Amino acid sequence: MSDKKNILLLFDRPQEPVFMPKGDQKKVFAVPPEYLSDKYKPIGTQVTNRFGEEANETVPVNRISIPPMGEILELPRDSNFSLFIPKHRRIAGRLIDIFLGVRNVDDLLAVAVYARDRVNPYLFNYALSVALLHREDTQDLDVPSIIHSFPDKYVDSKVFNKAREDATVVPEGARMPIEIPRDYTASDLEEEHRLAYFREDIGLNLHHWHWHLVYPFEAARSVVNKNRRGELFYYMHQQIMSRYNFERLCNKMKRTERLIDWNAPIKEAYFPKLDSLVASRSWPARVSGQKLQDVRREVDGIKLDVEDLKRWRDRIYDAIHAGFVRDRNDRQVPLTEFEGIDVLGNIVESSILSPNRDFYGDMHNTGHILLSYIHDPDHRHLESFGVIGDSATAMRDPIFYRWHGFVDDLFQDFKSRLPRYEENRLNYPGVTVESVNVTVQGGQPNALQTFWQQSDVDLSRGMDFSPRGSVFVRFTHLQHRPFTYNIVVQSNQPREGTCRIFLAPKFDERGNPWLFRDQRLMFIELDKFRVNLKQGENTITRNSADSSVTIPFERTYRDLDTSRPQGGQQLAQFNFCGCGWPDNLLIPKGSPEGFSCQLFVMISNINDDRINQDASGQCNDADSYCGIKDKLYPDRRSMGYPFDRMPRQGVDTLQQFLTTNMRVQDVSIQFQNRTFKPREGN
Repeated sequence: MSDKKNILLLFDRPQEPVFMPKGDQKKVFAVPPEYLSDKYKPIGTQVTNRFGEEANETVPVNRISIPPMGEILELPRDSNFSLFIPKHRRIAGRLIDIFLGVRNVDDLLAVAVYARDRVNPYLFNYALSVALLHREDTQDLDVPSIIHSFPDKYVDSKVFNKAREDATVVPEGARMPIEIPRDYTASDLEEEHRLAYFREDIGLNLHHWHWHLVYPFEAARSVVNKNRRGELFYYMHQQIMSRYNFERLCNKMKRTERLIDWNAPIKEAYFPKLDSLVASRSWPARVSGQKLQDVRREVDGIKLDVEDLKRWRDRIYDAIHAGFVRDRNDRQVPLTEFEGIDVLGNIVESSILSPNRDFYGDMHNTGHILLSYIHDPDHRHLESFGVIGDSATAMRDPIFYRWHGFVDDLFQDFKSRLPRYEENRLNYPGVTVESVNVTVQGGQPNALQTFWQQSDVDLSRGMDFSPRGSVFVRFTHLQHRPFTYNIVVQSNQPREGTCRIFLAPKFDERGNPWLFRDQRLMFIELDKFRVNLKQGENTITRNSADSSVTIPFERTYRDLDTSRPQGGQQLAQFNFCGCGWPDNLLIPKGSPEGFSCQLFVMISNINDDRINQDASGQCNDADSYCGIKDKLYPDRRSMGYPFDRMPRQGVDTLQQFLTTNMRVQDVSIQFQNRTFKPREGN
């Protein structure tokens, strides 16, 4: 068997033909003549000999019987690709199944080499990434981040001319990073631009892209059907909404308005300032005041009405209110207290796990489609979809959050009908949280600190038909100083528990104290971990870098050559956990004067938390949002516990909600409006 890491070279410079040198080692695939695309077959011997002479190493490629590609080849190579479009996700599922179905790594390499210059580059990248993550024999390959293959999804379009100039003129060792302005998509005249640092954060959008790699909604059932997948779809997006609204309050803005009137003009505009290098055109903008319209686009196989969306919405609400859904055979599937949210998540998204896709439709994805084609619903201007139509770019657009505000509200309607958590389902008799504080080195107690940080990322692997060598861009993002939790707990006997840490704004947008029924939806999860308590007083310390929500900053921007763990299973977990929340956004921005928050800590009863499974050696540093690879979700409780239900009778405030195993500490987030160069600031 050849070195299977050679498969990763197929992600390199995705528009350059497969026979050109790949990677820093200038490896060249020995492509069989019949595998060449029609464009290069007439000159096959000529080009393969030419580039073969430039190679430092030749990679052999097997001749095998290639499975029929069929409609996979119907998506033009110069088109955009979207998982939200039914035809696109159907052909993506087919290509994933082809990649999963071949016998071994050598055959996978052969099929991938054959497909690479025939299949749309975005589709190829997605399908091969999903397959590598899910095949037993390739799980230890370090799937590259999409920013390295398609930097045009994340970087101001002006950068690429500068990058090509530098790559051509400036020797590699003398190249300076190309700086991307922090405010390049709008000015302060646009109120929504205050949140651009969050929406356009590269790590945030990579998180959304990677989550959908780990949790595809169309492919072989064994790939899609992961433990509590539908519930995780709900919870990951619910936390996105909580975090987004938290950031809005930090910037003196009200919480986002749900997109519930689908006939009204949409006031938010968005001009992405991105060019699609594959499609060779700019991502389309959405001007203010546009309305959702029926979409008729034969080229994309789309015929959708706004009325479809309304009908599916009403059917899902009817099911929530009735307490059950109907499957394809018209049997009732109850929406139970613990499993109901999982069924509902699969219906709303909708994945192939939906019990009745024909009846309940494709609501979440169709919303993305209608919004993404709002500027050209009938293809009369030959425009492609907007950024909200691509999981790698959707979170840049303010309308993403208004749409998901509606989606989350639907889930909350279901949650509001579940039994409330009475005290006996919240407390842990014999356990008392005595005190909580957070410390930042050199800072005031209970004062978290944020600032602007600059970081560099190498885009050269996505720079097609450009001179070789590193091309760095420098972008500015939010960052926080590392901090430590210090928690003092009394226990009347030795026992285990789960420490759950959340943060919420102390006041609403009007400066008033919250009603708990509203504040509970503003709590963002910061950490969750097992604790062993001895009898008497226990002092628990925990570093922010160990959060169960985030992945380290370096992993977000990892490349093929650095930050790679050694060993197969370790690396498989490393890939899986690439979907975690970016560490630089763990803490909201805060404000210069100090933004008032409430830190919530709970030690919950291990008997109701524990999942009996061996997860040793498993990567679980981002399990709150991503689960654990090939394992059960590591918490028996409902995701978001204890804030996922309406409060019990008589509870109007957070203080009234507390039991002895909980504690709340006032903290502030102080934003320092300074920008630190790379490797400064911490």
